[in-house]
Amino acid sequence: MVTVFSKHNCMQCQMVKKWLSDKAVHFKEINIDEEPQYIEQIKAMGFMAAPIVIKDDLSFSGFRPAELAKLV
Repeated sequence: MVTVFSKHNCMQCQMVKKWLSDKAVHFKEINIDEEPQYIEQIKAMGFMAAPIVIKDDLSFSGFRPAELAKLV
């Protein structure tokens, strides 16, 4: 399962979610504006900006089509 940590008014977050939807990749979205309890967890993983995409041992931040393609 792919997890996307996102925020409101985040253009890259919207682009990641659209890319995944267009490729029919199922994902779980966690909006950290609505669920701030996840902020410390993602900081502990070394991330400081949304979107954060995680699947198994692959994790990255931002809209990165080459990395997203690895999820298909």
